[in-house]
Amino acid sequence: MKQIGNIYCVGRNYKLHAEELGNDVPTKPMIFGKPTHALAETAGGEIVLPGTRGELHYETELIIHIARSYEPGVTLDEMVDEIALGIDFTLRDVQSELKKKGHPWLLAKGFKNSAILTPFHAFPGLEECLKTDFTLLKNGEQAQRGNIRNVIFDLMTLIQYISEHFGLEKGDIIYTGTPEGVGPVADGDVLTFLWGDQKWGEFTARLR
Repeated sequence: MKQIGNIYCVGRNYKLHAEELGNDVPTKPMIFGKPTHALAETAGGEIVLPGTRGELHYETELIIHIARSYEPGVTLDEMVDEIALGIDFTLRDVQSELKKKGHPWLLAKGFKNSAILTPFHAFPGLEECLKTDFTLLKNGEQAQRGNIRNVIFDLMTLIQYISEHFGLEKGDIIYTGTPEGVGPVADGDVLTFLWGDQKWGEFTARLR
């Protein structure tokens, strides 16, 4: 796996996803992070995930890889050099308890192997991304399907916001949000990522 810097994630960036969990639709980007220990690249084998901490949900996302630091006037093609697909795994029961208490989400979203990603591919440009759906198959059946044309905050807005509030440098990545259709994972589930009709990655979830 290539060297990754900071891992930024965007919560509730698809209106229908926010609504399916009963959450308010945000008026500005909702940003959180994951530790680098959370990263796990799909390579066709098994990935170990927590199976004793309540329900584990997949949240499939487009991931952008940052090519350089942000400055006013820079274009999206200059900022993003590669993309991948991935999952922001979430311990939903743990997250629900944390939300009730007003606590940060790290225990629910920052555990080891919670940031799944496929190998990276060259950024094809915004127009191609807007024309291409990404899909998660669970045991061969469609589990989630999305397209970044449906996001609340577009890629450049996210880049500007994260740069302003946290800093953004070459090697950082952004999980850009999940569409509706999130759901639980069981031990032995085979999860496959498609970009259009191209298979970008696959792994078997091993819950322990």
